[in-house]
Formats: sequence, structure tokens, C-alpha cells
Amino acid sequence: MSINTNISFDPKGFEKEELISIYKKLVLPRLIEEKMLILLRQGKISKWFSGWGQEAVSVGTSYAMSSDEYILPMHRNLGVFTTRDIPLNRLFAQFQGKMSGYTKGRDRSFHFGTQDHKLVGMISHLGPQLGIADGIALANKIRGTQNATLVYSGDGGASEGDFHEALNVAAVWDLPVIFAIENNCWGLSTPSIEQFRCKQFIDKGIGYGMEAIQVDGNNILDVIRTVRHIKAEMAQSPRPFLLELMTFRMRGHEEASGTKYYPEGLQESWESRDPVVAYENYLLAEGILSEQFVNEIKADFKQQIQTAFDQANAEPKIVPNLAQELSDVYAPHTFSPVVASSASSEKRFIDAIQDGLSLAMEKHPELILMGQDIAEYGGAFKVTEGFVERFGKNRVRNTPLCESAIIGAGLGLSIAGMKAMVEMQFADFVSVGFNQIVNNLAKLHWRWGQQADVVVRMPTGAGTAAGPFHSQSNEAWFVHTPGLKVLYPSNPQDAKGLLLAAFEDPNPVIFFEHKYLYRSLKGMVPDAYYNVEIGKAATVQSGSDLTILTYGLGVHWALDAAASRPNASIEILDLRTLLPLDKEAIIAAASKTGRVLVLHEDTTTGGIGGELVALVNEHCFEALDAPVLRVASLDTPIPFAADLEQQFLANSRLLDTIDQLLNY
Repeated sequence: MSINTNISFDPKGFEKEELISIYKKLVLPRLIEEKMLILLRQGKISKWFSGWGQEAVSVGTSYAMSSDEYILPMHRNLGVFTTRDIPLNRLFAQFQGKMSGYTKGRDRSFHFGTQDHKLVGMISHLGPQLGIADGIALANKIRGTQNATLVYSGDGGASEGDFHEALNVAAVWDLPVIFAIENNCWGLSTPSIEQFRCKQFIDKGIGYGMEAIQVDGNNILDVIRTVRHIKAEMAQSPRPFLLELMTFRMRGHEEASGTKYYPEGLQESWESRDPVVAYENYLLAEGILSEQFVNEIKADFKQQIQTAFDQANAEPKIVPNLAQELSDVYAPHTFSPVVASSASSEKRFIDAIQDGLSLAMEKHPELILMGQDIAEYGGAFKVTEGFVERFGKNRVRNTPLCESAIIGAGLGLSIAGMKAMVEMQFADFVSVGFNQIVNNLAKLHWRWGQQADVVVRMPTGAGTAAGPFHSQSNEAWFVHTPGLKVLYPSNPQDAKGLLLAAFEDPNPVIFFEHKYLYRSLKGMVPDAYYNVEIGKAATVQSGSDLTILTYGLGVHWALDAAASRPNASIEILDLRTLLPLDKEAIIAAASKTGRVLVLHEDTTTGGIGGELVALVNEHCFEALDAPVLRVASLDTPIPFAADLEQQFLANSRLLDTIDQLLNY
């Protein structure tokens, strides 16, 4: 887009009072920007991401949205927050890391959300918020509202894979999302020509089967009018729109980075199109505003800004509270046990999971299931076979191969007050959605008090000769991440009860299901609804000579090994929950025998076994009669050939290690 120094404002459709109201919305973030730059030079704040020159984008788009419609802004969208009437004192407290800020000092800048204002803040990884917008829009569509969802991306962020995934999902599902692309010509210091080769972003719309509109992002009236038009179209026929807003970043990526890399004269050219100055001059020229009125408006705002800053600045520094920091990692949840009824029947492991999932769908009418091929086909392992007929395609949804966007959509559903389950075809494939889990789902409640009511089901494990990309045990990836709950049942009864408990819990749950056990293991399972408490281990077998700490398929390896050593009294503790660990049960079982073996299918180095060994050594050292030993799989990728796979697995070395400990 060539730079046109003239901005032509068309007041059609706007009354005089509204034109003035828009001006007030537009000038406020500019005055806050001026204040923040002064504070930065004074050393009173450490960092500032400026939206100077882009205010018409933030203010115009959010002004056109209804107060009950969600907006997902980025770090240059101060105008979104002010237009949504965020209290300025809390905004300054957020910027300064004070307790009255929205993240209690745990995150900075605009990395926060608030349900009161229907805002969902970004994380530093550009792009994941786009998938979240899909989920919020999906909730609106399922509920039959006519609400739109507005989400922002920059031209740099649009290079992320999340951009493609989110737009693709929105297009396939006809979701009412406005993807607002702030084309400000720069991604940090990289110009647009080095970010993408298309002439303009609206050219991308055809690739997604999506309508795309370009608008002068510095003309606030055109921005408002365009968003209102899009919303009217969505109300008639829900579908996504790509909205490209042409603007310019007048200051650096952050203030400290400067703008020395701008070509000579470019910044000056865009200064002539300053959205605040241009709109103010228009209103003055039309007699809608007077110089005196403008001065009065600015003076009033400056006083409000100063008062709010002083209030936030007077707030004392945060005094660290260890108990609060730890308790805020998870959303509050009180487990209410539901005891299994006496009526039971024999079920395979996979049948128990299917039964649990079915009962959860009945209990939670706003639970949405999403995954590749899970609808009519029933999923790769047929867990959801017949679910479409029972619950409908709105609730049982096939997804494109867009793991990150779908996990993000699950989070969006939760933010909108629904529940979500995302099925990975194989646990191995979760790597392409890793960011959403560890940086969005896991940290959300701790950051700004929003629950992430999402269960991610993970068919995992080896033993089926499926090779290195369908057999990995990757539970340790998630055990390292505070905010997640990681479950790994070993038997049909626990699988059903833990799954039902996972859907009761408002926190994100990673639910591992060993696919070797799906059809090879049977057990008696109560027919009715019941739950199993998360975070509690179970003693599978009592003993006095040796304790085996294990989970999943390892439980069955341990039982077989114990049976082959009938003269030894072996205690087997099934962890069931890997995060949070049942430390009390582990310590008690280890102290009881004085000999401890840690067994898991995952590779040795970096597996959860190292954490368990450390835990036992720290708390049970004086009770130990031998070193704590690990039995785990080889530190290699998982081979395909059956004999190689058997050599790889921990089970091949279990008996020798048991004998070593017993004879120590």
C-alpha cells in the first residue's frame, strides 16, 4: 500500500456525539503512551511496547465490538484495553508488577486477561491466541449466539504456523472470527518483504476460502465501519473474515530497540498520517470540536492518568507469599468422591475409557470432543465409535491436522465456559501442539486466574511394533510443567474413574492411555458413574523385601516379575498420577521395605524415574538398605522390529535388577 498523506474521513452513519466519543477513545491511549515514555526515560518502568501510530486499529476495531464479545489483543493494543474501560489504576499496577494488577506481578505488560471485560491476553509466543479465538467462536456458534470474536496478529506473527492452523480451522468450521492483521510493515527489525512474499495479506484469504478485506488502519471511521459491516455479515451467516489493517509502527519493537534500521524518510512520511492528529484535525476543521474543548479533554485525561499512576505507584511492592504462589498454580477444586456401585462387568481397557467418556458427555452437556477422525470413524482406536449418533457432530468434531489450533480451541471453549477434550491420535503427535499446552493451558490460572478446563487424551507406549513416531513415552515432557495434571492409569477400573475425575477437575489434564493395554487387558469395572481421586497412588501388592514404584504398563511388568520370584515379598505401588505426585505414599512404600526399584517405560535419562529416586533419597535415606535403582528403556529412539523393540524396553532388564537389589 502506497503512503497517502491525506486521510479522508467519511462521517456517514455517525452522529456528532459519537464522533466526539470516538475521539475521546482514540486520544486516551496516545496520552498514556506519552506518559509511559516519560516514565521509561525516568527509569520508573523497565520496558514498553509502543502502539504509537496504530491507535486507530486498536480503538476502532474494539469500539465496533459489543461489550459481551471477546477480544484477544497483542502487545501494541493499548487502545483495546482503554476502549474496554479497564480501570487505569489497575492497568498501571499491571505494568509495574503490583498486586492489584491482573497477574499479581507474575506477568508483564498486556499478558493478561479479564473475564469482566471479555479480554484474553497474549503470551510472548506469537500466534497461539488465534486458536483460542477459534474455541471462543465455536462456543458462540454451538450456543447459537450472534457474537463475533476479534483476535489480532501482526504481519510478523502471521508467519507463525499457528496463523495457518487457526485460519484453516476457522474456515473449515465456519467460525465467526475476525482475524485482524495489523500490517505495520515490520516484524521487530525485519521488514515485511523479508517476512512474506505475497503482495498483501488479503491475498491469503482465497487460500482458506475466507473473505478478506483491506482497510486503512489509520482511518478510525473506516475501521469502525468495516468491522460493523463484517459483524453484520457474520450475524446473517457465521463465518470468519481476514481483516488487513494498513498502518505503521512509529516507534521500535520496544522502546529500547529504537528505529535506526528504518529507511530514511519512511518514518517522516507516516507521521503525516498520524491517526490521532489526523482525526483531531478533521473534527476541528468540521467544527465538531473546538481547540478549547480538545484542551479540556486532554487535560481531564492527563489528570486521570496521573491520578491512576500515583495510586498504582503508591501501592507497596509485592511481598512474596510462598503459600499463595504454590496454591495459585491450580484452579481450586474439591474432590467429591462418587463410590462405585456394586454392579460391575468385565471390560477391556479401551471399553472402560469409552464408557467413562460416554458418561462424562452425559454429565457435562457442554463438553466438546475434538480430534482427528473421531466422528463417524470413531478415532484411530475406535474410542468414540457411535458417539456422533448419540451426541451429534456439534459435540463430537473431526478436526483438521492442526494440533496447536485445536488445543488452543479447547482452551477457548474453556474461557467461554465450556469443557473440551482433545484426542491426540498418538501421544507422539502432541509435539506440534506443545506450546499451547505448556505455555497457555498450564500457566493460565497462575497468570490471571482463568481455568483451563481441557483434557488431552494421549494414546501412548510401545509393544505394538509401531516404530519411533508412534510408540514414544513422553510423559516426562509434561511432568516438568507446573499447572498441568498428568494421569497414567494401569487398569480398566482406574482408567474409567480417573477419566471421569479429569472432567470434573477445572485444570488442564494430560491423560495417558497405553495403547498396548487397550485390547489386551480386561478387568471388572463398575457400570455406573464413579471417580478416582487424582493425586493418589494405589498399592497393587503389599510386600516387605522390595518396593517397586511404577505406573502404566510397568505395573504389569512388575506383577509378572514378582510372580516369577515367589520367595520374595515385593510391594508394588501404582503411581496413577504423575503430577502432582503422591509423595506421602511413595515415601511410606519406600521406607517400608528399605529397597526401592523405580520402573518406567520411558527412556532412562530425563525420565520421571530420576525425580522419584531423588525423592526417595531425600526423604528415606536412613531407611534404605540399598541404593535406589532405576529400570527404564534404552536411551535410543524406539525401533520398529519386534526383537529390537524388546531389547529397547525396560522389561528386558527388570528381573536382573530385582535380583541385584534383593541380594544387595
